[in-house]
Amino acid sequence: MPEESVENTPVNKGSLADAPAPADLLCRFQRQQARRQAVRFGNASERIAKLRRLKAAILAHRDQLVAAMTQEFHKPRMEVELSEVQLVLTELGHTIRHLRTWMRPARVPTPIHLLGTRSEIRCEPRGLVLILAAWNYPFALLFAPLVAAIAAGNCVMLRGSERVPLTNAVAERILSECFDPDEVSMVRGDLSVAASLVELPFDHIFFTGTAEVARRIMAASAPRLTSLTLELGGKSPVIVDESADIATAAERITWGKFFNAGQTCVAPDYVLVHAARADELCASMRSVIKRFYGENDSARRGSSDLCRIIDERNFNKLRSLLEDAVGHGARVEIGGHVDADERYIAPTVLSCVPADCAIMQEEIFGPILPVLAYQHLDEAIKFVNGQPKPLALYVFSRRGEQAERILRLTSAGGTVINNVVLHLLNPDLPFGGVGMSGMGSYHGRFGFRAFSHERAIMMQGRFNPASWFYPPYARLYNGVRGWLARHLGA
Repeated sequence: MPEESVENTPVNKGSLADAPAPADLLCRFQRQQARRQAVRFGNASERIAKLRRLKAAILAHRDQLVAAMTQEFHKPRMEVELSEVQLVLTELGHTIRHLRTWMRPARVPTPIHLLGTRSEIRCEPRGLVLILAAWNYPFALLFAPLVAAIAAGNCVMLRGSERVPLTNAVAERILSECFDPDEVSMVRGDLSVAASLVELPFDHIFFTGTAEVARRIMAASAPRLTSLTLELGGKSPVIVDESADIATAAERITWGKFFNAGQTCVAPDYVLVHAARADELCASMRSVIKRFYGENDSARRGSSDLCRIIDERNFNKLRSLLEDAVGHGARVEIGGHVDADERYIAPTVLSCVPADCAIMQEEIFGPILPVLAYQHLDEAIKFVNGQPKPLALYVFSRRGEQAERILRLTSAGGTVINNVVLHLLNPDLPFGGVGMSGMGSYHGRFGFRAFSHERAIMMQGRFNPASWFYPPYARLYNGVRGWLARHLGA
């Protein structure tokens, strides 16, 4: 299907308009706040109807989403379909199928000393929530949490990244076709608008981005004790042991790393490979890169399957990291070519990378993959544990006990054995970080719970055992002491 130009369609009109003033943001907030109670009481059928309308609108605009992301950073159609559109459609389908069950009160057991009571947990909406999304998956990172927020019965305000105005315009059109803005509203604007939003007394904030910005959001929301879900990132390692199927590992690591030009929060950030297999792994990745993207750099530069770096700032950062690594002795196994005019960085694999160079100190977030060799598995585990806890950890091994050892001795938001990235596509798994890589999780039921308050309910019957413990306490104490003396010799 040919890609259409977003700039020639009505959805782009006004997408680059001036950002709303703080007074306008407050007015939008107050209108949603006034609507929140009505939205809260929506039953399962009403919420499912909203989700179905959203699904239909996404399907109607999928070509415009592809066109927008192709124009903004040369994102291949297949990558848009897989990681943006289909991910959200899967989330919608899963939620529609299970929402009635999720909304039912959950009965919980009653201990013997509370005989005569009945206990349950009810999920109620948090109220008015804010979703702040990153630019690297500009549709999925807005709409996947939105699905959960709607399912949970909230009013929602969203802000997409200012770096992707064309994609934001399509997203705005989809939302305007599905929702009253007093229930779901999207806000345009730069980081100053985001800063104004987090000053408002939302009931929950869901943020995807960097740890640096997350700290500012936490500080701004702390006076109101606003609850947060923080989806961050970090340096997600791959451990390849001596037993691994190297050809398979090379293919899967290459795909996961260079998908979206490495601009993925769970992309493999660096590889720790057993020294006996390091040369073989690098050779296999060279071969896979040529097969995936072209035999030489000219062919790869012209490939329609390679994304570009989002903007000049990120391009310059990545070029600086690459130059610094090579300057410190890293060897370029393949790639290394850059083109500032196109914001193109070739798929690059580095070996012999010093552990103390800049590229090993911060999340790369681009198509550069350092490979480091280790002699003993304990060295690799120690290296991983010496860094902040990652959002993802990947292990390639044909020895189950080795993989289990790594799982037992490390911590990460999620882990995949003998593959990469795929865990975020399973809506029955929680997706989220730990420590510096995030706080809280979502997807499927975990997203519904993130945007809900789980309210404890206890119902007292006519029989009340608590009355045994009413004052005066002396009679009770003497009676208990006498019973212990008679039966236990105390």
